[in-house]
Amino acid sequence: MGRLPRDLSGRDLAMALRRHGYAVTRESGSHMRLTTQQGGEHHVTIPDHASLRVGTLAGILTSVSDHLKIERSALAAELFER
Repeated sequence: MGRLPRDLSGRDLAMALRRHGYAVTRESGSHMRLTTQQGGEHHVTIPDHASLRVGTLAGILTSVSDHLKIERSALAAELFER
């Protein structure tokens, strides 16, 4: 897998996760809560920041990939490689 993007915003990540059924269900302060029903209900909280820290992005991707039962590297490749 290539490197994770270093300039990805929280909004961009939320948009990318839409293809897996995630939608913003709550916004509070500088965070968004996304929920999917795909594969059972799952929630993930994303900071609404202009640039996500790499560790934060990695943690979110791990949570989503665990829920979807796919490798994190495969999820990242699908979402970010063009």
